[in-house]
Amino acid sequence: MIGYVFLNLAIMLVLLGVLFYMNKKHVSFTKRVFTGLGLGIVFGLLLQYFYEPQSEAIVKSVDWFNIVGSGYVKFLQMIVMPLVFISILSAFTRLKLTSNIGKISVLIIGILLGTTAIAAAVGITSATVFNLEAVQIEQGDAELSRGDQITETYGTIQDKTMPQQILELIPSNPFQDLTGARPTSTISVVIFAAFLGIAYLGVKRKQPEHAEFFAKIVDTLHSIIMRVVTLILRLTPYGILAIMTKTVATSDLDAILKLGKFVGASYVALIVMFLIHLLLLTLAGLNPVVYLRKAFPVLSFAFTSRTSAGALPLNIQTQKQLGVSEGIANFAGSFGLSIGQNGCAGIYPAMLAVMIAPTVGIDPLTPSFIAMLIAIVAISSFGVAGVGGGATFAAILVLSAMNLPIALAGLLISVEPLIDMGRTAVNVSGSMTSGILTSKITGDLDKEKFSEESSLKIEAEM
Repeated sequence: MIGYVFLNLAIMLVLLGVLFYMNKKHVSFTKRVFTGLGLGIVFGLLLQYFYEPQSEAIVKSVDWFNIVGSGYVKFLQMIVMPLVFISILSAFTRLKLTSNIGKISVLIIGILLGTTAIAAAVGITSATVFNLEAVQIEQGDAELSRGDQITETYGTIQDKTMPQQILELIPSNPFQDLTGARPTSTISVVIFAAFLGIAYLGVKRKQPEHAEFFAKIVDTLHSIIMRVVTLILRLTPYGILAIMTKTVATSDLDAILKLGKFVGASYVALIVMFLIHLLLLTLAGLNPVVYLRKAFPVLSFAFTSRTSAGALPLNIQTQKQLGVSEGIANFAGSFGLSIGQNGCAGIYPAMLAVMIAPTVGIDPLTPSFIAMLIAIVAISSFGVAGVGGGATFAAILVLSAMNLPIALAGLLISVEPLIDMGRTAVNVSGSMTSGILTSKITGDLDKEKFSEESSLKIEAEM
């Protein structure tokens, strides 16, 4: 068995070496990302063919692969809070958002919530067309165990009213939120940074010399943090290779085939929602093909890593490549981590509610049920964490508000990772769409930069 593990590790090292060689030959960042994605899928399928998904050889090999894959995601998560904080603050000190900060915030949040409501409608339609019902899924040990965990989690939030949940967004200890300790930490950090920015503007009017000194500190910190972001992004092809290998190698193909209808319905809904993003960009007079080309690297990463928060640096960089100003890109990326996640907080809980409703004698196609479900999904999308588990948290909030059995949210645990990949990509696409549309509406979008032939210029910044 140890020999097989060494063989698997040797192959992984060779594949990593291929990506390193491509870097030395100055192959573009995007091509290396695609290569890492493809090599990971092929290597994962080979491991599936030669071993059982939960065999000791796979488990031990994946444990070593995680040094590259999970290590890369942890590096990204490490920089998320500092990046959110300093990016919002620098938007004020660089005078990029001072004139219409309120309008920008309202537009971004409004687009995020609006697209989440649309996503809920798409989820309802998909579940109905595919005739999905919870009773069609056999509950094994894994599903029952997951249901117990969800019930336990619900116990920690069931006594909180909607006003209390809104209060959770307000930071009482910003230093705690900078550690990402709460599901709503990202929004809290945005609020804290915005208060500091507004305070800076007041000081600038009365004590310009102090404000100038503060602005230089912020600008220096911003430069350093962005340099850290660039260093981490250089690891993207290697991280995607390891993450994709692990995902494919450890997936339960039997469970995927067994629940194929549910997986198919989920992906149909996710694809439709992504097409709606493209439609919105088209209606705004923008070329959706350009968006697809430039957004593909970050969407690929979101798909493989299953973390919207980890994708934030790439998200912001991509928006800037699409002509969005740095300030709006930072706001859209940051808000999109905890508000209006189209996949996790829109499509997923809506589909679950439609599937579960018949188990308690409720017809999910009644207009009142649908209207209430869409409204609750949109409202509940506030504060959904952009990391693994956010969809479950959103499902708990929606199902409890609709008086549906919470424990049944664990029915799809066997195919959860596979569905979560698509959900995360749609989350990130929704975030970027809100930034682009907000820039277009406010007249701030650089159309020339949006249309120019370019992709993520990670190498050029090193």
